[in-house]
Order: sequence, then structure tokens, then C-alpha cells
Amino acid sequence: MTHAPTDTHPSPWARRLGYAGLLPFVGGAAMVALVEPAMRQAPAYALLAYAATIVAFLGGVHWGAAMRAPGAVAPTRALAWGVLPQLLAWGALLLPLPVGLLTAAALLVLCYAVDRHLYVALGLRHWLALRLPLTIGAAASCTAAGLWITPWA
Repeated sequence: MTHAPTDTHPSPWARRLGYAGLLPFVGGAAMVALVEPAMRQAPAYALLAYAATIVAFLGGVHWGAAMRAPGAVAPTRALAWGVLPQLLAWGALLLPLPVGLLTAAALLVLCYAVDRHLYVALGLRHWLALRLPLTIGAAASCTAAGLWITPWA
């Protein structure tokens, strides 16, 4: 039995997969906190790389939505915004780990803030209820790891 999304709720599978996507965030932050300080670089970078892929995905969603949306204003803004998260996430990968993780957290929040406006314009408002807890969990994980890791560890 499949459950299709409605105008008010994402499908159960979208919810399951969305929350499953938090596992690398929470697990990565936990690893950073639990391992010896000298060993934190690897899980911290893995978390940052995952965060960058999610930020890129969040930008790419706008391209898919814009390709399906009629009209000119919302799709143009969506296409323009859809490219920026990837570039900013790539930049975060080039920063020292604590700064990169905190930048990734800020980018996740920024994506949600932009989506609050663009999702409405694209008829996707019903996804925001799922996006908010996912954004909070992902950004909190990156922030916690960024605060645990030190540039000299």
C-alpha cells in the first residue's frame, strides 16, 4: 500500500526517509563528542561533507519545483536560489572544521528561511512542517560538533 502526499502532509515515506536522514547528523555529532580529541577530525569532516550534500540537495529541490511550476516569478527565483546553496556548501568544505561545521549549520537554517517563502510561492507549503524539525536536528548536530572540535585537536 502506498501513501501519496496530500496538500497538507508529505507522505509517510517522505517522513521516514527525512528522519532517517538525520541519523548521519546525530551520529556524526555523537562521534565527534565521544572520541578522543585527537581523533575528532575524521568524524567532523564526515559530518561536514554530509551537511554539504544536504545543503546542495535543498538547493536542487528548487530546480525540480521550478521545472514543474507555471509562471515566471517564482520559478526564476527558485532557479536562482537553487544554485547558491551548492556554492556556499562547497565553500564550507574548504573552511577549517569548526568554522565549516558552524557555517553548514547556518546554511541549513538559511535554506529553511528561504524555503519558508519560496515553498509557499511554489505551492509546497505543506513540506515546511517536515522541514522544520529536520532543519533543527541537522543544524543542532552541526553546531554541537563545531563547538566540540577545536582547530588544534
